Amino acid sequence: MKQGIHPRYTETTVVCSTCNTTWKTRSTKGGSIRTELCSHCHPFFTGEQRIIDTAGQVDRFMRRMSLRQEAAAKAKK
Repeated sequence: MKQGIHPRYTETTVVCSTCNTTWKTRSTKGGSIRTELCSHCHPFFTGEQRIIDTAGQVDRFMRRMSLRQEAAAKAKK
């Protein structure tokens, strides 16, 4: 192997932001890695359905739709 051209391969901590599970692995990215889902909380691996916070997204969509409908009604007048 050629010396001095490869990144350093160090121990890294991975943290799941959903269930706060942590584990150690090795990576070229130093420090800590945050993931949104892991095998401890993902529905495919656990076999159970969990609702991930989508209520805010639905509310935003409904608000945008009502604003567009109001704008279309004003444009017809």
